[in-house]
Amino acid sequence: MFDVILLLHSWLRWPAVIAGIVAIAAAFASRPIGAEKTAADRVGGIFVGLLDLQMLLGLLLYVVLSPTLVAIRQDFGAAMRDPVARFWAVEHISLMVVAVIVAHVGRVLVRKARTPGAKRTRMIITYTVATIAIVAAIPWPGFRAGRPLFRI
Repeated sequence: MFDVILLLHSWLRWPAVIAGIVAIAAAFASRPIGAEKTAADRVGGIFVGLLDLQMLLGLLLYVVLSPTLVAIRQDFGAAMRDPVARFWAVEHISLMVVAVIVAHVGRVLVRKARTPGAKRTRMIITYTVATIAIVAAIPWPGFRAGRPLFRI
């Protein structure tokens, strides 16, 4: 079960990152008129949906399935002195939770925007912040806690 969820979580990051980039680009390109939904609204919804699925899989790994995190939780103090363990125990999950929260808050702010310009600005800001947080928290190859780009 662990291997399947880890594989899904690893591969699903790419659609999530791409959706974030596309959502930012769509927000820049959008010229919302009135209250109607735009392509940027639809892409933003896809982005948030993918983040929700990623968060669900990540929390399943974090709380239940990951043997690494079970070991980290057994001696959390020692884990905080190890940069790799600290990345997995604190940094990765914290930045990803921030990204999901910012994306969700952004969706609410976009829906509550009174003008098309405010809607567009809120999309650009929140989707950019969320995407930057995601990219910063990915365990890129070459980093201490790095993982392969595509897990097989």
